[in-house]
Amino acid sequence: MNVETKRRLLDALEACRAIRQFTTGVEYKSFLLDEMLQAAIERKFEILGEALNRAEESDPELAERMPELRRIVGMRNRIIHGYDAVDEEIVWDAVQFKVPILSEQISALLRGAGENV
Repeated sequence: MNVETKRRLLDALEACRAIRQFTTGVEYKSFLLDEMLQAAIERKFEILGEALNRAEESDPELAERMPELRRIVGMRNRIIHGYDAVDEEIVWDAVQFKVPILSEQISALLRGAGENV
């Protein structure tokens, strides 16, 4: 794994960690009522998607090791370009079920590349 890919994966991992930190102990109803929390999480999804997109550009085989990569980049695109049609239920589902798995996948890739995460 090249240095650029590692750097982008570290950015993606940090975004995952922030999302998890922001939502620890938060219930869906509270998330829906907190515009600032929604904005913060959506921003971290933007960073996550862009970091993974750039990581794939520097290592095209990355998508084979991360099956959800294209969907994450697609979610990022939806948040940025379709900001008026973001489905908060989908965002919350990703927070609860996708981010923990993705975080572990990224960590495993980085450990395999000799990074201490």
